[in-house]
Amino acid sequence: MVEKKIKELTKESFKIYGDYASMLEPQGVKFGTAPVEFFRDMLQMSLGNSNCVSFSLCRLEKRPFVIEASEYHNFAGEMIIPLDGDILMHVGPAVDTDEVPVEQIEIFRVPKGTAVCIRPGVWHQAAFAYGCDRVHILVALPERTYKTDCHLFPLAPEKQIRIIDQAE
Repeated sequence: MVEKKIKELTKESFKIYGDYASMLEPQGVKFGTAPVEFFRDMLQMSLGNSNCVSFSLCRLEKRPFVIEASEYHNFAGEMIIPLDGDILMHVGPAVDTDEVPVEQIEIFRVPKGTAVCIRPGVWHQAAFAYGCDRVHILVALPERTYKTDCHLFPLAPEKQIRIIDQAE
């Protein structure tokens, strides 16, 4: 089993995988003033050949911090927003094979209310509830990506990744 440490999410450390923005403490260009403010164009996500975004919910319950599989989408990005708790999310760079780039996988702590958009081809898979027993994640993907463009690969036991929590 491979061991990896958790990284804090920063623009610099995450830029090869995509982008993110806090939806609870927005920054950037805005229209209007309190009591109504509109923060525009905070994130972008590729829809590939689709023109329909589908919103889904992923409910995570506390489980061991072991990555047993990873996936990617060739044609579309994916957006996730942990709604009610922090999560741990693994990502790996897009590569030219269907072999999970285990040595290049990184694990990031994503604070609740932070929208993360990953680029097409970036390896990822189900996140982990962090510091809580359950987290609800809003997921945005082109409609039916889970069926038409989801390439999921289990990891052999010796390649599975145990996440090391330095806070423990």
